[in-house]
Amino acid sequence: MYLTTRGIVLLLLAAPVIAAATWVAPLRWVAAGYALLCLLLLALDWRAAGPIQRFDLRREHDSKLSLGADNPIHLTVYSRQPRPVHFWLRDEPPDAFQIGQRILEGSVRPRASWQDAYYVRPLRRGDYAFGQLNLRWDGPMGLIIRQGRIDATRPVKVYPNLLDVRRYDLLLRQNRLRELGLRHSRLTGQGTEFERLREYTPDDEYRRINWKATARRHRPITMAYQTERSQSIMAIIDSGRMMQSPVAQIAKLDYVINAVLLLGYVASGMGDKVGMMTFADDVDRYLAPHQGRGQFYRMLELLYAVEAQPVEPDYGRAFTYLALKQRRRALVVIFTDLSGGAGMQALVQHAGALARRSLPLVVAISDPDVHRA
Repeated sequence: MYLTTRGIVLLLLAAPVIAAATWVAPLRWVAAGYALLCLLLLALDWRAAGPIQRFDLRREHDSKLSLGADNPIHLTVYSRQPRPVHFWLRDEPPDAFQIGQRILEGSVRPRASWQDAYYVRPLRRGDYAFGQLNLRWDGPMGLIIRQGRIDATRPVKVYPNLLDVRRYDLLLRQNRLRELGLRHSRLTGQGTEFERLREYTPDDEYRRINWKATARRHRPITMAYQTERSQSIMAIIDSGRMMQSPVAQIAKLDYVINAVLLLGYVASGMGDKVGMMTFADDVDRYLAPHQGRGQFYRMLELLYAVEAQPVEPDYGRAFTYLALKQRRRALVVIFTDLSGGAGMQALVQHAGALARRSLPLVVAISDPDVHRA
């Protein structure tokens, strides 16, 4: 229990009476009576404020929080009090989270609900837990503040940032991908997969003319092709020591994981096969390319617990392993950090050997602080 400003003033008013009572004996009874009155008022206000059981406190959030993003945490207070109540609510998020606002203040009417939200920003992936919900509320006379807590302990997992994936999916459903700078286009005639027969146009190549269809229809008919689907894409992630260094408090490896997940989500939605591999001084995880949204969630679970290791990446061992596992031609996207310079020659050498069978693409992770310096 805490005294409010009004409660403190009520007690301080007794000070002159008590001081005078030391000199005037009859005032002692007045001082004693005032003190008893104060205690009675405080006790009545404390009792009327009611116990914590008159409130229902609830916390709601996504089952998987996104790394490095502002995740909303929704809090609800339901009051069974017979009067309006002013309160202060404090949650106990994990200490490793950045928090925008620790204490929420509000008022709730009798038998009504109050809702609000605050945001947390996790800086590391892993398993965490929220603690208790703490509530303070005033009495009807405004003399005291009662407090209580409700056990709302709940585990939570911090996954790679899924908010970009959700945003892409939302804009895709609403046909608003132009807001991301993306535009769907049909690359007709630029692939080798047959699409349809159509009438000849002056820009068509003669070798695309279908002579049998031309003879049947008595006019030139060409074969239209489209870009191939069901292509294989492999994301290769360097989890060596250079990927431990942070950029804006987030490890470089986490930025790579977020990019790989978005790549996997987009590619799987386009019908391509997506796979991944992580390595440092040895191959850590390997997932063969497959189609479908289920592959994206398998990638998510595998990448959830990946951590950077304090060793140099061994490109030779990683690419040798990949050559044994991935025998079909694929687009191989290699995410690595070349700022140290030591592994650049080895990467170029082994990526060149990889180019005989696949199409390698190196994505070098940069550090904005280094570029500014």
